[in-house]
Amino acid sequence: MSLVDVLPETLRDGIAFLRAELAPFPGRVNVMLRALLTSAIVIVMSLTLEVPELPLSLLVVFYVTQSNVVITRLVGLMFIIGSTIAIGSSILLLKFTFDYPLVRIVVASALFFGSVYLMRVLKIGIVFFIVAIVIIYVQTFVDQTDQAELLIRAVLWVWVAVNYPIALTLVINSLLLPAEPQRQLKAEFERQLTAVDTRLTQLIDGGPVPAPITTTQVQQGALTLQKLLKFATMRDSRYRDTQAWHLASIATVTRLHLGASQLVAGEQRSSLYALRENCRALATALANDAPYSIERAPTPDIADAVGRADTVIEMQRALSALSDFGARGEPAASPPVKEPMIVLDAWTNPAYARFSLKTLLAVLISYVFYNASDWQGIHTIMLTCLIVALPSLGASTQRALLRVAGALGGSTLALLVVVFVIPRLDSIAGLLLMALPIAALAAWIAAGSERIGYAGVQLLFTFSLAVLGQFGPTTNLTEIRDRMVGILLGVGIATFIQMSFWREAEGDVLRLKLASMLRPVAALLRVAPGHVGASGQLSYAQQQLQTWAVLGDCEAMLARVALEPNWQEGEQAHLTMRAQVVLAQGREIMLAGDALHKALDAYDARATGETVDTVRAIQERAAARIDRYASELSSSPPTARQPRRIEIVARADGLPDAPLWASLRRLAGEVAGLPDWELAAPHPGVLREFSEHD
Repeated sequence: MSLVDVLPETLRDGIAFLRAELAPFPGRVNVMLRALLTSAIVIVMSLTLEVPELPLSLLVVFYVTQSNVVITRLVGLMFIIGSTIAIGSSILLLKFTFDYPLVRIVVASALFFGSVYLMRVLKIGIVFFIVAIVIIYVQTFVDQTDQAELLIRAVLWVWVAVNYPIALTLVINSLLLPAEPQRQLKAEFERQLTAVDTRLTQLIDGGPVPAPITTTQVQQGALTLQKLLKFATMRDSRYRDTQAWHLASIATVTRLHLGASQLVAGEQRSSLYALRENCRALATALANDAPYSIERAPTPDIADAVGRADTVIEMQRALSALSDFGARGEPAASPPVKEPMIVLDAWTNPAYARFSLKTLLAVLISYVFYNASDWQGIHTIMLTCLIVALPSLGASTQRALLRVAGALGGSTLALLVVVFVIPRLDSIAGLLLMALPIAALAAWIAAGSERIGYAGVQLLFTFSLAVLGQFGPTTNLTEIRDRMVGILLGVGIATFIQMSFWREAEGDVLRLKLASMLRPVAALLRVAPGHVGASGQLSYAQQQLQTWAVLGDCEAMLARVALEPNWQEGEQAHLTMRAQVVLAQGREIMLAGDALHKALDAYDARATGETVDTVRAIQERAAARIDRYASELSSSPPTARQPRRIEIVARADGLPDAPLWASLRRLAGEVAGLPDWELAAPHPGVLREFSEHD
């Protein structure tokens, strides 16, 4: 028994979460090195040239450094535009309202409200996020000096501190360590096909069993390929011209990846060998941007196929479909549908104005407390109210927790450094040796998933505020305390306001999202297997790919909903539990339907017409029950009932079509596993409260 086994379950779950989130993955080291190199240059330049606001410069470096060149340039451009508009607006605001504090606050509030509103409704909302945060940040300058010239200089230095690191980051990311999305796409293709090859090699030659390929890994791999293709088409016109081919390749690789996770020992070595050679040929073609042509393996005889798993046959058909698709040539691609710059209900949906008003109210309460207490060190209280302001309560809570966790980590490291390291520093080299390991840790965390990435940004910002905020060594520990107090107060005020007025919980949205996830799962069951040709095979694979994407969206939303605070104890846990069951069952139904599709496809040629008709009729009934469940789930209030299990006559195990009926029974069982979902009755205490008011 290890030490971890005796720890409380919550602590074990936390350790497992951190181990998974901090594990290396392709591209993470590259992001860390780019952020680290840029941070080192920014530290040296800012301290040498005495450019103020070094913590802000490092924060910008981490925000702009993204996973590939396309996103980095896009975010950098948005930051330059946003900071320029923000600084110009702030200078105009100060020019006309410097001597009139009440007018300044009113006009700044109006500008802030408009910026937050546009942040919600525009596609380039990040520009107005920067405008809003700079407008609030500048108000703290006004409270520190009554000299207009010093104030304008401080505001202009903010523009310099923001934009020169952006330029430097773009140079580093474009020239020294470029992360091109085309290369990342090829590397992800290679990674997934290597996993397939490793599994096939183990089945052919024996040897140690490799780590299993999980369904979650297949889903994440499919989403990663889709995202990288999107960025590659933005970067390279050749990928735009061949987008249909690459989409077909992604669908095929995902099917191979899923098939490899289902392979079992006992397959014929000749079939596995031919499949491995075809997969290697596909990997070579994708790596070289060359056409793919399959070396067709002989179709197994019916006698050989009986009793065998159908996974190998399905994987071969996926490769054949891609080969036929390439032989037919690239179809004429329709122009991609562009997303509107502004949301369709921007001027009719009151949620956007309510969100802006709530955020403004939280910021004004923080500003009043900041001035009334005359506590200059907690100016982060106002910035926190904006930073944690996200459309949903769950997303805001997630951001708040990451901000607090990052601030605690940064404050702890800053405290240790101030007490034990800074008294012994006497050169810029020593300063870099102190700061860069912490910047590397923060960059490694920031390069992770959205469940942990913002904590790395906050860790670096909190540490640099306490240690690198001056042009000389600091021994003031109150700075560390004040920043932490400001963040905690800001999180508390923002959360209270969001919970008290016009709650934007995602519980109902999640329910509708789950219903939209079940509908494509039902549509997959209606796809008729059989010899439908390459176009039919690829169409089915692409429908699977879209369903994986919807499953990923549901999982991300469920993670946010689980963090939503609620005044009514137990209600949120009940909602989360039901949503987890529906999501898990949706995935299992999809896998069961895919297994049935393979089995029916393999036995369609030799099964009797009556058997095929019976199986397809049961498929249709299962799809109809899923559709009905989805419709009931999306109604208001929800009245979804657990589907009644479809009765299937038992068959003898020794018959040739036994695997077909086993797959059918598995599908029926998974469909019947969807849970009841009805609106819970109000708590008796709530009813009593209503009657008293009446």
